[in-house]
Amino acid sequence: MSASGPPGTGRTPVRVRFAPSPTGLLHVGNARTALFNWLFARHEGGVFVLRIEDTDVAREQAGAESAIFEDLAWMGLDWDEGPDPSGGARGAHGPYRQSERGTHYARALAQLVSRGAAYPCFCAPERLDADRQAALAAGRTPGYAGRCAAIDPTAAAARAAAGEPHAMRFRVGRYGIVRDLLRGEVDFRAREAFDPVLVRPDGRPTYNFAVVVDDAAMEITHVLRGEDHLTNTALQARLYETLGLSPPLFAHLPLILGTDGTPLSKRHGASSVGEMRAQGTPPEALVGGLALLGWTPPEGVDLLDRAAMAARFELRAVSPAAAVFDTVKLDSIGARAIKEMDPARRGRQVGTFLRAAGLLDASPPAETARASLETWLSDLGDLLATSLARFDQAPSRCSFLFAWSVSVALAAGALTEEGARVLETFASLFEASGGVAPGSVPAFIDAAKASTGLKGRPLLHPLRAAVTGEESGPDLARLLPLVDAAAKMDLAPGLAGPAARIRMVLEAGARQGSGS
Repeated sequence: MSASGPPGTGRTPVRVRFAPSPTGLLHVGNARTALFNWLFARHEGGVFVLRIEDTDVAREQAGAESAIFEDLAWMGLDWDEGPDPSGGARGAHGPYRQSERGTHYARALAQLVSRGAAYPCFCAPERLDADRQAALAAGRTPGYAGRCAAIDPTAAAARAAAGEPHAMRFRVGRYGIVRDLLRGEVDFRAREAFDPVLVRPDGRPTYNFAVVVDDAAMEITHVLRGEDHLTNTALQARLYETLGLSPPLFAHLPLILGTDGTPLSKRHGASSVGEMRAQGTPPEALVGGLALLGWTPPEGVDLLDRAAMAARFELRAVSPAAAVFDTVKLDSIGARAIKEMDPARRGRQVGTFLRAAGLLDASPPAETARASLETWLSDLGDLLATSLARFDQAPSRCSFLFAWSVSVALAAGALTEEGARVLETFASLFEASGGVAPGSVPAFIDAAKASTGLKGRPLLHPLRAAVTGEESGPDLARLLPLVDAAAKMDLAPGLAGPAARIRMVLEAGARQGSGS
């Protein structure tokens, strides 16, 4: 469904927009909308516009706009036109905040008034509420009763000019048929038409009015938005028609459900980009998971590669059927993303979440220790890579480092029948070598085999249990040097190395044996 092409084709270049309101966190539905607009724009070689719809002052939240910028940047969804987070704007169709576009709305309203398509409404809120309640009591659809529609235009203009509080309404007439790129023709002709408010008494435009004026002024060619906006399209189409404007092409993306078949909400778990960032979901995993909410990628498309997805994204491949947001599937994509992640980046993320959990010192290390810590975190991330779907799982996966105790080690079976002899052997080997350096573990195991005559589980289980407090886990050849290095760098209070841990277990066993 291409609408753009090389020079000379006569096709209009694609221009799409993502227009969030700074009234809260960027939730999954909005993030999917942003992604599909971005994929479509990049596939078509078009323009992705970011517009901030900030006219709902009562619901606006401090910091929400900055959070939108941060979330989009974190997801890798760069915009070609729109507000610049550092100040100013990018593009020639600004301003890109609705609060700064009052002159555009005033001009459009003046056009509607001059054509007899808009009029002032002086009805007080109490009157409107009474009419609504009366309609409900009578079993009718509540809507504006048209009280001010018949006021003589000259008299109405005089009342407005005298300062009488009023809103501005649109003479909607009747609705028609709207073509949706995903759903075909949607017939609104049977829908009862009530004259809607265009401009509130305080001068702020309503959503349906502002969005039409802005999309036209910004030359938006395609509007990709959630299915919940479908009913707005009938009114917006009438506004385009009355203003003499060509409407964009509409595509209403499918509803997003939780795994229980109900609309996605907080009861299904994290539902905002900010919450998923806080959980340590890799951004490429979230993008890949969102792409599946309505789109079936062609075979071979890598969900962890935004550019590859954009190259193969086709709007006609988006299904209008409701899509299920499955956190299990998201975690599966996250696990692959972490496993394939650059080791240094993965290590930094592990470090961030260990600090957040209070397991590592939050203050930056000294310059001389920074490189050693970065290497250690990279090695730790590599050890954990196959066991993480999100980085907030890292602290619990590091219990062998930070939650070790003698009692835990004993409970794991460190002192088996021959355990004391095995542990004494390993402790002596580690102490004689000054610790457990990377790459040294196989030689230690060979030496312990020769000394004890044991191998396999009888040899290695006491070692693992004593040093980690666990009965199973990652490869000891990679794990033991990490424990040793963490103790030498003093990464946490009381953190002991392998030899010291073994000695404490042996001493506890001796005390138990003596009955003390």
